[in-house]
Amino acid sequence: MPGCHEAGQFRAPGERSSGFDGPGDYRWYCLDHVREFNAGYNWFAGMSPAEILAAQHPVHGWDRQSRAFSPTAGIDGAPRWADFADPLEAISGRARARKPAQRDDGRLVTPDERKALSTLGLPLDADRRALRMRYADLVHTLHPDRNGGDRSHEARLQLVVEAYQLLRKAAAFA
Repeated sequence: MPGCHEAGQFRAPGERSSGFDGPGDYRWYCLDHVREFNAGYNWFAGMSPAEILAAQHPVHGWDRQSRAFSPTAGIDGAPRWADFADPLEAISGRARARKPAQRDDGRLVTPDERKALSTLGLPLDADRRALRMRYADLVHTLHPDRNGGDRSHEARLQLVVEAYQLLRKAAAFA
């Protein structure tokens, strides 16, 4: 606000609202000035009476699917088309990624279990003994207590622990 010397810690909408071109502009005000701005702000400006009524309805917005509640739960974004010569390859690749794989012993391995195996660096047909040995080897290598206090591998260690916890309970390793 012109003439105000306090730090602007509170965001208020600016001249350009959010839309297709991006998040829009924002102004930053101190607490007193953001209260003043909010007192004069009209969220319904530019709306027709029918649009205002719809916006005030208790279930407004619930008729749309949000990313979290979509059928794919946002886990399967669009493929990178430049990686494929044929669009059908991209579509079939997405389908293969969601399909459980089958091991030589006939047991199915889910996509999450395949990712965990990849994290541990194990093949699809690894057995329970190989799983335990690989986990112990990685913990021995990555844990700060075992490598002189080097904490640079903590993120990788966390991924290894999570992968092992998933796989040790998986039906493929029962």
